[in-house]
Amino acid sequence: MAVTNFTGVKVFSTTLARDRENMGENITKWLKENPQADVVDKIVTQSSDKEFHCLTITLFYRHKS
Repeated sequence: MAVTNFTGVKVFSTTLARDRENMGENITKWLKENPQADVVDKIVTQSSDKEFHCLTITLFYRHKS
């Protein structure tokens, strides 16, 4: 496994279907509001049980110089 240097982590997570549909827009908005964040890696995680489905997107970033 390669190690990527990062200085920050931003986690987007939801169990609501409506929020899952808007997650991409929320991530894009955060990226536009944080132009100093240079995303170096990401992890997409989905989990569920009998009632709930959770989607989590974790961004690892470096602050731009």
